[in-house]
Amino acid sequence: MQQMHNPSHPNFYFFTTTHRLLFPIQHRLQTLALAAVLCAVTATTTTAQAQESSAMPPAGDTALGEVTVLGQSLNAADLAAPVTVLEGEDWLLRRSATLGGSLAGEPGIQASHFGAGASRPIIRGMDGPRVGVLANGMELHDASTLSPDHAVASEPLLARQVEVLRGPAALVHGGAVGGVVNVVDDKIPTALPANGIEGVAEVSASSAAGERAGVLGLTTALGPLALRLEGVSRRAGDYRVGAGWQGGRKVAGSFSDSDTGSLGLSWVGRDGYLGVAYTRQTAQYGLPGHSHDFEDCHLHNGLRPHLHCASHHDADANSDHDHDHTHSHTHGHGHDHSDHDEHHTHGTPWVDMRSHRWDVRGEWRSPMQGIEAVRLRASHTRYGHDEVEEEAIATHFRNRAHDVRLEVQHAPLAGWQGVWGIGSGQRQFSAEGEEAYVQPTDTRRLSLFALEEYRLGAWRFQAALRHDRQRVRAQHSGQERKHHGTSASLGAVWRFVPGYQASASLSRAQRMPSAEELYANGLHMASSTYELGQHQLGKETSNALELGLRKTSGATTWSLNAYHYRIKGYIYGQTLDVETSTGLQLLQYTQGDARFTGLEGQVRQQLNRHLGVSLWGDAVRAKRTEGGSHLPRIPAARLGVRLDAHWQGWEGAAEWVQVASQSRLAAYETRTGGYGMLNLSLHKALDGTPWQFYLKTENLNNRLGRAHTSFIKQAAPLKGRNLTLGLRAQF
Repeated sequence: MQQMHNPSHPNFYFFTTTHRLLFPIQHRLQTLALAAVLCAVTATTTTAQAQESSAMPPAGDTALGEVTVLGQSLNAADLAAPVTVLEGEDWLLRRSATLGGSLAGEPGIQASHFGAGASRPIIRGMDGPRVGVLANGMELHDASTLSPDHAVASEPLLARQVEVLRGPAALVHGGAVGGVVNVVDDKIPTALPANGIEGVAEVSASSAAGERAGVLGLTTALGPLALRLEGVSRRAGDYRVGAGWQGGRKVAGSFSDSDTGSLGLSWVGRDGYLGVAYTRQTAQYGLPGHSHDFEDCHLHNGLRPHLHCASHHDADANSDHDHDHTHSHTHGHGHDHSDHDEHHTHGTPWVDMRSHRWDVRGEWRSPMQGIEAVRLRASHTRYGHDEVEEEAIATHFRNRAHDVRLEVQHAPLAGWQGVWGIGSGQRQFSAEGEEAYVQPTDTRRLSLFALEEYRLGAWRFQAALRHDRQRVRAQHSGQERKHHGTSASLGAVWRFVPGYQASASLSRAQRMPSAEELYANGLHMASSTYELGQHQLGKETSNALELGLRKTSGATTWSLNAYHYRIKGYIYGQTLDVETSTGLQLLQYTQGDARFTGLEGQVRQQLNRHLGVSLWGDAVRAKRTEGGSHLPRIPAARLGVRLDAHWQGWEGAAEWVQVASQSRLAAYETRTGGYGMLNLSLHKALDGTPWQFYLKTENLNNRLGRAHTSFIKQAAPLKGRNLTLGLRAQF
């Protein structure tokens, strides 16, 4: 039976190797105390090693780090398109409850804000299926591309590193025109721990939503086997917003709770490894901004489709009107939702999500002459979530998916070195109930891909090629659409003077329409939309040019990137009508040519041994080619100033981020005002122990801000002043 959200008895999932993978612990403090004891014992025997492993690079370190593309470790500075690598202290201080929120402070990356429980990365104004979200190179299967109120099934606190790829490195992962976010985790060990055991423990608390979180991870060696156990528990109430909001101090129904646990086992040999992991994630989070006024709304078809919402007093009189939707409370999947708590008693709908995922990863190094490595990746996901209203399941979403990927890394051939591969996957998606606005679909895909690199003196060249074939079948109507597309990219990096480099990349990428874009038809109350798909949609083709210039060494470092995308057949949700009495939008997935143009840049000046100052910013403009109308929900321009300092092991930073107002609007959009926020952070490794302490304050000035990318920007503004205090140990 599904364990329900209950803040008076928070559950944390601890792992054993017995027949039960996970069992609940009534008081999370027991788990955290156990983590503390383990770390304290380890500290007495491995202090020197712990200090080394917990050391962070100093603030202002200009090294971009290593990024993994198709199993190859590449220096981010050698890639033709900009790459963001967050690890160590940078990632420690960026992490939040959602993946989108964790990355939103990076140039060119913003988030689809939907309260506190759901947020997906937006890259260069592109979101949804144009931004791939991967776990160690394999797609994460959830329902987050379907709607912004659906969470990404990834836990930032368990990530070791996050990589944001663009250009040729991203193209090999399918229709990710905007880019790819790759979350690197440790759930499947690739090497035996040096001293037989290693791990991490962490506790943290935040003020805006009363959030409490705990992390525990252990890796131990059993001969040639490595066993990994890890888990996270997180509890947060409704969050406070900035000063001056007419809706009050807190966003009602913005609570978010989650539990994640993994068990991984690997065989590690001299020439490679083979491992498997099981991950279970549960989450319960509110859906703010939900309105029952939409229940009496229906679609009028005709030359110009529009919405009509009957008032409550005349709903009975019009009961014989032909509605285009039905209301069903069919459960059918055996989950008990009667054990609700204080968060669910005020009428706010909420999501009860669960994901069960199996991963297989393996690598065989130097299996034969000419082949440097063969890599296998496979995953199987059983995902589901219920949208619950007044103790009853309103809608049940289900996603069953599997993927397999085989990669071969060849030895240098005529100066070219790279990876060739094949991938295959299937996704079965269904929705039942009030908001089942997409009929059940079966999507199957086959892909071939290659990524190559060539070095010639001061030049680096990258080339990528990918071909996809897709079939989408709608189970109720029997309609079937088949698409195929070929994508290619070529990039170059020229280090024309020591410490300076120029880059350019040209790409042509094709993306097939998703099942939701083809077959959506119905009311979606969470995002205040009535959505219509079009089964005749074709593939979209993007032609992109990107130019970059970078200074990589010296007291002053900087980078600047400019890009221009011309997308033929761009698919987006166009608002055709807004029902004035309720604000409900009629949104139809439409296809038309579009162009995206933007800039991303940052500069850093080292002032002295202890201080540095940085300036960064981004801006994107997105329009329809025909008529020049603006595309909807495009993020506003931003400018940030950051002062960083390090002294005797202390690391600190102060940052002001100014977000411009967004007045470049699509039809039926409203202007979003600008705002500025002050953020502070402090970090210190505690001498002689494996522990490190961190403190960060977001929106210290408690400014009221709204995200233009959000469907519910009026009902759920951004968080107000938020103080986070954490203690972390690596041993």
